[in-house]
Amino acid sequence: MDMGQGVASLRNRAQALFALAVQAADPAEALSRALGDAPFPIGPGRQIVIALGKAAVPMVAEARRHLQPGAEVILVTNYENAAALPPGFDDVQVFAAGHPVPDANGLAAGQAVMRALAAAGPDDRVIALISGGGSALLPAPVPGVSLEDKAAVNRLLLAGGLDITRMNLVRQSLSQLKGGGLLRLADPAPVSAWILSDVIGDDLRTIASGPTVAPLGGPAEAREILVGAGLWAQLPAAVQVYLTAATTPAAPPAAALNMLIGSNRKSVEAVRDHLGAGAILDDAALEGDVADAAEWIVAAAEQAPPGRCLIWGGETTVTLRGSGKGGRNQELALRVALLGETRLQGRDWVFLSGGTDGRDGPTEAAGGLVDGGSAARMRGGCDPVALLADNASNAALAASGDLLITGASGTNVADVQILLIG
Repeated sequence: MDMGQGVASLRNRAQALFALAVQAADPAEALSRALGDAPFPIGPGRQIVIALGKAAVPMVAEARRHLQPGAEVILVTNYENAAALPPGFDDVQVFAAGHPVPDANGLAAGQAVMRALAAAGPDDRVIALISGGGSALLPAPVPGVSLEDKAAVNRLLLAGGLDITRMNLVRQSLSQLKGGGLLRLADPAPVSAWILSDVIGDDLRTIASGPTVAPLGGPAEAREILVGAGLWAQLPAAVQVYLTAATTPAAPPAAALNMLIGSNRKSVEAVRDHLGAGAILDDAALEGDVADAAEWIVAAAEQAPPGRCLIWGGETTVTLRGSGKGGRNQELALRVALLGETRLQGRDWVFLSGGTDGRDGPTEAAGGLVDGGSAARMRGGCDPVALLADNASNAALAASGDLLITGASGTNVADVQILLIG
């Protein structure tokens, strides 16, 4: 089934608006603006830079223009973004690691960071450049818990439909670096952090599991979350033992200077401001289960007048019931395509849901871009309802030519959703 010229134009426009949202979260530009107001600290000793997350490469590229000669820099990012290293990074200790499930390279990175922090003295200045993805990229398991245990916990959390706050509280409870751990290990060196938020609401305790702030909670809260989600019995035995015996973690020795330099809200507002009167930005973040989010989006589209652009920002969740491949943005796009086929019939419309980091779940896609003919195109090669039941949104969108593929963006400020009505 071919799409009309009007729908093709709307699809191109949606992709351009998504690119604008991603550009608004450019890490180098955000860091440059922030350093104009709050330069990197200088002391009689060394500057030790820990750059962590999916935006670590562009943040370090910008940071090096502002650092003292001889600064020690450790950069930890995901494999896709490490491939984009510019020339001249020979003096930077670079680790490419696994995301969303931690791996051996991430463990080696965690050990390198812990060694650097242990060597820091009161005359040194620790500078943290933090962006989304840091929870998985820098595993530093507590004693008695292995990397394999941490990876198993991460898989359970990702499949359990938990929001990012509850997931990161559990992760913090099993880590030596998260939940203020970086701050504790750096003591007595003071710590300053420049943070690009991938978390809706911008709670610094949740971004990359809060290495430079107080934890969200302790082992008791982690146990409560895991039991309530029905995951406790599936945990590795070592994790059960640790969370049962562990006490509340020690408070960080001193507060870090934490500065928020970019967020999801800034990105969706950039799209709204670009469009002007034709844009409708939902003030409420798009969160919760993708089924509920899809219903909310289609209901809003039913009420919207022609020629409007509806914009959301947020981070939904998916409860895995099948073994298919996909991600929250792809599943959201698939659900909107199926609902919109009948409820938005007779109108030209397109819907885009994409992760600003360029990757949605363990797939090559950033998300999906669907329209009123998507469901019919899918049925030409598959059963989209059956694939949805198997959480196989990637296969359904591939069948209709609706995968949104952008490549790694070098930033990460959660997800952006755009619905255009012709």
